[in-house]
Amino acid sequence: MLEQYLEKRAATRDILLMTHVVMGYPSFEASLEIVQAMVEAGVDLMELQIPFSEPVADGPVILHANQRALEAGATVERCLQFAEQVTKRFDIPFLFMSYYNVLYQHGVPRFMQRSSSLGIAGTIVPDLPPEEGAEYLTAAEQSGVCPVFIFTPNSSQERLDYLAQHARGLVYCVARRGVTGSETQFSTDLDDYLARCRKATSLPLAVGFGVKSREDVDFLKGKAEIAVIGSQTIRLVEERGVSAVPGFIRSLR
Repeated sequence: MLEQYLEKRAATRDILLMTHVVMGYPSFEASLEIVQAMVEAGVDLMELQIPFSEPVADGPVILHANQRALEAGATVERCLQFAEQVTKRFDIPFLFMSYYNVLYQHGVPRFMQRSSSLGIAGTIVPDLPPEEGAEYLTAAEQSGVCPVFIFTPNSSQERLDYLAQHARGLVYCVARRGVTGSETQFSTDLDDYLARCRKATSLPLAVGFGVKSREDVDFLKGKAEIAVIGSQTIRLVEERGVSAVPGFIRSLR
């Protein structure tokens, strides 16, 4: 379902945009405003992050947003309710992003079935490799929710091929080593890496970690199907408020 949507959408655009929202940051009311602003500005799909106390793949900007959301009282249940609200209201795919402890505490099969019932198209769990994810993969297949796996630049071709066997919907390609929010050099090194990613899978490639300008998005055209913008929109909200989001998203095209 997700893959078919992306293929159809990509037929009309040079590259798709996926954005990232930390649910409950700076509040659930503001999160809803941010989602609406992004959808109205033309994003094609969106990650909804369930806040977690130790988001190991995230840099300081998203880490701060996670902490702020938790301090303000964000819970998994409240995030699930928020997800139901936005999936019913907006006609783009939404994916959950969080860490395995959230799924484990909720009960993995229950979490995946609940995600499906809420209209969630996929899940990104950065700290769960396929080798340790048998229960997750089974629950994903039974629920119809796509398990999205992550490629990294230091992965061997053999590793990329292995991850691709378990991925559904799309593959998230980390543009550089490290955590989110730092500087990425969009160069021939990235070209070579994305060529290896493409060799491993025919699924749409989503490239994130450091995408923050139209120049970055333009660089990815023809090399990936999706540009992922995460930390930069959170920075904008922190510095200038929700009103800065629509103009920024539109500027990326």
